[in-house]
Amino acid sequence: MNAIVTVVGRDRVGIIASVCALLAENNVNILDISQTILQGSFTMVMAVDVGASKAPVGDLRDQLEELGKKMEISIRIQREEIFDAMHRI
Repeated sequence: MNAIVTVVGRDRVGIIASVCALLAENNVNILDISQTILQGSFTMVMAVDVGASKAPVGDLRDQLEELGKKMEISIRIQREEIFDAMHRI
Protein backbone atom coordinates (compact mmCIF):
# COMPACT_ATOMS: atom_id res chain seq x y z
CA MET A 1 0.00 0.00 0.00
CA ASN A 2 1.25 3.46 -0.86
CA ALA A 3 0.97 6.59 1.25
CA ILE A 4 1.88 10.26 1.05
CA VAL A 5 4.04 11.94 3.70
CA THR A 6 3.97 15.74 3.90
CA VAL A 7 6.40 17.84 5.92
CA VAL A 8 5.97 21.59 6.43
CA GLY A 9 7.76 24.00 8.73
CA ARG A 10 10.59 26.40 9.27
CA ASP A 11 13.75 25.18 7.56
CA ARG A 12 16.45 23.67 9.77
CA VAL A 13 19.27 21.16 9.54
CA GLY A 14 18.29 17.48 9.69
CA ILE A 15 14.64 17.46 8.60
CA ILE A 16 15.11 15.12 5.64
CA ALA A 17 17.56 12.90 7.55
CA SER A 18 15.27 12.57 10.57
CA VAL A 19 12.13 11.76 8.58
CA CYS A 20 13.95 9.30 6.33
CA ALA A 21 15.61 7.59 9.32
CA LEU A 22 12.24 7.07 11.02
CA LEU A 23 10.77 5.64 7.82
CA ALA A 24 13.78 3.34 7.33
CA GLU A 25 13.53 2.09 10.92
CA ASN A 26 9.97 1.00 10.10
CA ASN A 27 10.92 -0.60 6.75
CA VAL A 28 9.04 2.02 4.72
CA ASN A 29 10.37 2.44 1.18
CA ILE A 30 10.55 5.95 -0.31
CA LEU A 31 9.25 5.85 -3.89
CA ASP A 32 9.49 9.54 -4.75
CA ILE A 33 10.47 12.71 -2.93
CA SER A 34 10.17 16.40 -3.65
CA GLN A 35 11.29 19.21 -1.37
CA THR A 36 11.69 22.94 -1.60
CA ILE A 37 12.58 25.87 0.61
CA LEU A 38 10.82 29.17 0.03
CA GLN A 39 11.77 32.18 2.14
CA GLY A 40 12.83 29.97 5.03
CA SER A 41 9.81 27.64 4.87
CA PHE A 42 10.57 23.97 4.20
CA THR A 43 8.07 21.79 2.31
CA MET A 44 8.51 18.13 1.40
CA VAL A 45 6.16 15.59 -0.17
CA MET A 46 7.09 11.92 -0.27
CA ALA A 47 5.38 8.97 -1.91
CA VAL A 48 6.14 5.89 0.19
CA ASP A 49 5.37 2.17 0.15
CA VAL A 50 4.19 1.03 3.59
CA GLY A 51 3.38 -2.53 2.47
CA ALA A 52 6.38 -4.07 4.25
CA SER A 53 6.27 -1.69 7.22
CA LYS A 54 6.88 -3.05 10.70
CA ALA A 55 4.14 -0.72 11.97
CA PRO A 56 0.55 -0.09 10.86
CA VAL A 57 -0.14 3.30 9.24
CA GLY A 58 -1.78 4.54 12.46
CA ASP A 59 1.40 3.84 14.43
CA LEU A 60 3.52 5.48 11.72
CA ARG A 61 1.24 8.51 11.92
CA ASP A 62 1.81 8.74 15.67
CA GLN A 63 5.59 8.37 15.32
CA LEU A 64 5.79 11.00 12.58
CA GLU A 65 3.60 13.44 14.52
CA GLU A 66 5.79 12.96 17.61
CA LEU A 67 8.92 13.62 15.54
CA GLY A 68 7.25 16.71 14.13
CA LYS A 69 6.50 18.01 17.62
CA LYS A 70 10.12 17.52 18.65
CA MET A 71 11.35 19.33 15.53
CA GLU A 72 8.62 21.99 15.65
CA ILE A 73 7.34 21.07 12.17
CA SER A 74 4.20 19.41 10.81
CA ILE A 75 4.57 15.82 9.54
CA ARG A 76 1.53 13.96 8.20
CA ILE A 77 0.96 10.61 6.49
CA GLN A 78 -2.14 9.60 4.55
CA ARG A 79 -3.02 6.63 2.42
CA GLU A 80 -2.45 7.60 -1.20
CA GLU A 81 -6.07 7.16 -2.30
CA ILE A 82 -7.31 9.45 0.49
CA PHE A 83 -4.67 12.08 -0.34
CA ASP A 84 -5.61 11.91 -4.05
CA ALA A 85 -9.33 12.23 -3.32
CA MET A 86 -8.76 15.25 -1.07
CA HIS A 87 -6.64 17.04 -3.68
CA ARG A 88 -8.69 16.25 -6.77
CA ILE A 89 -10.00 19.37 -8.50
